Amino acid sequence: MKRKPPPSPFEAQRKAAQRAALNALKRARRSAEQAGVSLSEWEGEFLDSVGERVKTHGRAFADPEKGAPGQALSAMQGRKLKEITAKAKGEEPKRRWGRKPPNP
Repeated sequence: MKRKPPPSPFEAQRKAAQRAALNALKRARRSAEQAGVSLSEWEGEFLDSVGERVKTHGRAFADPEKGAPGQALSAMQGRKLKEITAKAKGEEPKRRWGRKPPNP
């Protein structure tokens, strides 16, 4: 009886990134529902489509320039996921660039 060879470390890392991305997507949706925060149509569609692509292909982006080879989400997808999670928690969105507005 032949044994299956052990998975390569790269393959194990890729699978772990895939599971982590799927769990983060589920957590974001669940926390929004529990907090009673309504996600916009775009945000709901984003979570659904990214989840489907990760389940089907193992990652949600095709262009290797947009993310690391072992990651399931691109840099921008990760940023949007963090923004949705912050919105679900009721936190104020972080400023991306520019100066702070003056205090009134």
